[in-house]
Amino acid sequence: MSLSWNEIKTRAITFSKEWENESSEDAEAKSFWDGFFNVFGISRRRVAAFEKPVKKQDGKQGFVDLLWKGVILVEHKSRGRNLEKAFQQAKDYFPGLKDHEIPKYILVSDFQRLKLYNLDTDTTHEFALKDFLQHVHLFGFVAGYEQRTYQDQDPANVLAAERMGKLHDALEVSGYSGHDLEVYLVRLLFCLFAEDTSIFERTLFQDYIDQHTKPDGSDLAMHLAQLFQVLNTPKEKRLKNLDEALNAFPYINGKLFEEMLPFAAFDGKMREMLLFACGLDWSKISPAIFGSMFQAVMNPKERRNLGAHYTSEKNIQKVIKPLFLDKLYQDFERAKGNRNRLNELHQKIARLHFLDPACGCGNFLIISYRELRALEIVILRELNKSGQGFLDVREIIKVDVDQFAGIEYDEFAARIAEVALWLIDHQMNMRVSEEFGQYFVRLPLKKAAKIWHANALQTNWQDLYTTPTFDLYAEEVNILRHPS
Repeated sequence: MSLSWNEIKTRAITFSKEWENESSEDAEAKSFWDGFFNVFGISRRRVAAFEKPVKKQDGKQGFVDLLWKGVILVEHKSRGRNLEKAFQQAKDYFPGLKDHEIPKYILVSDFQRLKLYNLDTDTTHEFALKDFLQHVHLFGFVAGYEQRTYQDQDPANVLAAERMGKLHDALEVSGYSGHDLEVYLVRLLFCLFAEDTSIFERTLFQDYIDQHTKPDGSDLAMHLAQLFQVLNTPKEKRLKNLDEALNAFPYINGKLFEEMLPFAAFDGKMREMLLFACGLDWSKISPAIFGSMFQAVMNPKERRNLGAHYTSEKNIQKVIKPLFLDKLYQDFERAKGNRNRLNELHQKIARLHFLDPACGCGNFLIISYRELRALEIVILRELNKSGQGFLDVREIIKVDVDQFAGIEYDEFAARIAEVALWLIDHQMNMRVSEEFGQYFVRLPLKKAAKIWHANALQTNWQDLYTTPTFDLYAEEVNILRHPS
């Protein structure tokens, strides 16, 4: 699990002091980078390798100083060397990398200076090692804290949906179809998100597939079945002699892995499809957008226009802002500076409930939940300013996914919506962690959105309010939209 930001900052200070006088690349570079990753609670051996052989742009053999595939490439020089030349040397390795190995970041250093290049945003940050503490937030992605700005047509969403669509087709051709295939793919989707957003340890799922299954894919289904069982079993109830690689996975619960599914059948090509999907950065994928794209790949006709059949976030905001969000922010502005009124508003948003009777993959529910959690953070930030400190962040977060419900005719879309709400919940928990300096995660999953697989026009919506999800103390139920 990720370290809290408070712990990361403490380690950053120690790291800076430990290496303030080092100068020799050959003698201590590897220890330096092991220490760097330790600042973020990450074992370098788990995620990155030294001296990876790569053919350079000129065709000559080269060796990357350090590579975390798909994430970051490091080029290290002795003290006083030119960092711009080190950056160009790092770029020369790119032609020899596979697509899924190409990093988002390049980091160059001479011990005393660090220069970070974000290749996606084309931004650069350079600072002295002694100032590492002031810039440590730039490396939030190492620990799983990176904040994202999602775009409706982000190529990452399209690529991820396309890759999962190919895996879906291959499984269906093999004879694995219907409900079993839908649940299977949603489980894989959760695992792919989990290892890039600190629910799992970094690359834990990818390493397990890569290192414990045969290249021909013949035993992949067996290993996945065992993994799904482990994810549904508390640590204390697992076999004492369980493989350490499996026991490293956390207990998830939430009924996501509860159902016993028949074994699928994989071949070498299908295994490569899954490994390629593992190589994508799933923390970049928007749960609000990806679900609809994922659903579209199941329909060959819709797949040609991937991304065209979902409601954009811009249009969702046009609905939820006048429905409830604008009023809540008005209440917040009036409550500023008054601790009692802020606490009352916090209690109010924890009593609100939301229903989308035509929820599809949950786009409206996901954005609404994200915005309600964002408002909660704003309220807590204001309370913190007023002197109401928080010893344990777990005790102050009141908004949860069980305030949200939906009805959806398509079972696959319903399952995606349920999982996507867990994913956006975890992303918001990471924002809470960053805001208040304490690591906050809700595992095992104890609460869930109530997503009914049913026809909204033939269902008594009032039945939802008599379930544990919608108790009689709900102050207000917001109907996000009516089924057409």
